[in-house]
Amino acid sequence: MTKSIGILTSGGDCPGLNAAIRAVGKTAVDHYGWNLVGFQNGFRGLMENRTVNLDGEALSGILTIGGTILGTSRDKPHKMPVGGKVLDMTDSMVEIYRQHHLHALVCLGGAGTAKNAYRLAQKGINVINLPKTIDNDIVGTDISFGYDTALSIATEAIDRLHSTAHSHHRIIVVETMGNKVGWLALGAGIGGGADVVLIPEIPYDVDIVAEAILRRMRRGKRFSIVAVAEGAVSREVARERQEAQQHGKDRKGTEAKNGNPSPHLLASEAADHTLRLAQQLEARTGLESRVTILGYVQRGGTPSAADRVLATRLGTACAAFIDKDISGVLVAARGDEIKPVPLDDIVGKLKHVPVDHPWIRSARLIGICLGDEVP
Repeated sequence: MTKSIGILTSGGDCPGLNAAIRAVGKTAVDHYGWNLVGFQNGFRGLMENRTVNLDGEALSGILTIGGTILGTSRDKPHKMPVGGKVLDMTDSMVEIYRQHHLHALVCLGGAGTAKNAYRLAQKGINVINLPKTIDNDIVGTDISFGYDTALSIATEAIDRLHSTAHSHHRIIVVETMGNKVGWLALGAGIGGGADVVLIPEIPYDVDIVAEAILRRMRRGKRFSIVAVAEGAVSREVARERQEAQQHGKDRKGTEAKNGNPSPHLLASEAADHTLRLAQQLEARTGLESRVTILGYVQRGGTPSAADRVLATRLGTACAAFIDKDISGVLVAARGDEIKPVPLDDIVGKLKHVPVDHPWIRSARLIGICLGDEVP
């Protein structure tokens, strides 16, 4: 009997998803002679049994296309809106998996997808997770596809903003994605020649940032570029959040779930954080400040060559792991090798930027202010 495997994409879209689908599919179909069943729109498509046959024709010409031909969603198997209720649909997904006589299910996604895939693995499904995210925050792998493309886009944006900052003697505050980790802002800030880089891992002091900009002014440089991750916070906010966690309440005194501040409060803080930072810097330095929020442009469009190669390596290795009956793993890039990493070693974790990381040390040595000390 011909072996069949399923594949889906979950969470936010990012460059390289189609390259990975193509790699898994071409290896599975052309090399191993298997059938490949695509589930549309993530775990919801699995639950609703919405499928597409991914044969050679379907996989042709998708290497350079952004997004995902399968569609995606953020639905969780154990908390899925169905008929006006939120239900645990994992058993229904197991039934669909068995109905198609699947040997394995390949899930392309980030940290949240890995967690959802792990739940299905605990129900008896042979799952394999491929790491995709522009945030590069997945534990267990050196890099995730999508990051290189987003890094290039953010870096080019900073390159382009230098000219207007210089011409108008302005502070340009550039917000990148990165709600919990700072890899994207840090990499783009270094690569784009930003003067200040602010990331979630290093709470900043706005007075220190302003002093770094004023020192540049005193040296005759009447403009500055500030690269800030959307999740970067001031020391004051970091301290208040820590106190909230300790006391089990958010900053408004509302009971916090599991000792964490209300997610609605944190979302509202993030919405105006960058604008407030720009206003504070303008008031302290006397330089006109402008804000550019890059947003979803960072994860759209054609994947870079590096992401295409990485997605292809991960996808072909994924099929090889399935052939060896390896499951319940993340397909991880480790140096020059691709290795299977057990999902139970990575779920619930994020790969933060270590404060002593070589990128951090290099940034400090070339005079970039990270918000905690004046260079």
